[in-house]
Amino acid sequence: MASTSELACVYSALILHDDDVAITGEKIETLIKAANVDVEPFWPGLFAKALEGSDIAALLSAVGSGGGGGGAAPAAAAAAAPAAEKEEEKKKEESEEEESDDDMGFGLFD
Repeated sequence: MASTSELACVYSALILHDDDVAITGEKIETLIKAANVDVEPFWPGLFAKALEGSDIAALLSAVGSGGGGGGAAPAAAAAAAPAAEKEEEKKKEESEEEESDDDMGFGLFD
C-alpha cells in the first residue's frame, strides 16, 4: 500500500496537472506544505522527475484499459469463456481422479 508521502505527491501532481501547471518538485512541495503533510524531502523531486516528459492525460486515461486496446474487450471475453469452461472441466476431472485414489486406500500419509 502506498505511504502517506507517496499519496501526497501523487495528489499534488494531479492537482497541478488539472490546473495546467508545470509539475516541478518545488510546486509539489508547496502543495504538500499547504496541506500540512509531513513528507521526506526527496519525494517531491522524485515524483517530478518521474513525471517529467510524461503525458499525464494519457496515463490517466489508460488506468482502466488493462493495457490493451479497449475495443476488443467484449470479443476477448467471449472467447475466454469457453476456455474457462474447459479449465473447469479439467479441474473437475482431476479432482475426481484424486478422489478415486483415496477410495482405493492410496493416500499421502498412509
